[in-house]
Amino acid sequence: MAFSRVSTPSDNDFSQGSNNVERTLILIKPDAMARGLAGTVLSRFEAKGLKIAGIKMIQLDEALLKAHYSHLADKPFFPTICEFMNRTPVIALCLEGLEAVEVCRSLCGVTNSRKAAPGTIRGDLGMSMQANLVHASDSVETAKAEVARFFSDAELFGYEQPVINFLYASDERQ
Repeated sequence: MAFSRVSTPSDNDFSQGSNNVERTLILIKPDAMARGLAGTVLSRFEAKGLKIAGIKMIQLDEALLKAHYSHLADKPFFPTICEFMNRTPVIALCLEGLEAVEVCRSLCGVTNSRKAAPGTIRGDLGMSMQANLVHASDSVETAKAEVARFFSDAELFGYEQPVINFLYASDERQ
């Protein structure tokens, strides 16, 4: 199995010619970290067949929080979000796969965990709107910006997944 440091989804064999291969950002939030659910959350994405292109544990600083949540800066709950997201380190993931953004959003469930469907991460494990275990990019464009915000090129990897032939039909791998 070959590993390369700097890569984009189109750098690996699976992605050649496939316009639907995406990378997305997932943050395993402080409530999941405090409850010992990081492995459980990560395993849901891996079990689905998403490939880890990058992973690290980081403590979010004020500048990163302001950049990441800039679209919420004018909301009255913005300080509460920043305080919550700074309680513990988080695990940042860059996941890759066909339609990864939509797949990850579906796995997570709706933002309000109390209303999330059973079978989703939030529906099975969460009870809160804010302490909802996981952040997932909401669009392909947002995912590109968020992955770049949290990962340098040197922190992202391209590699072959031996199980790729069992995850996707041959026409999906083209």
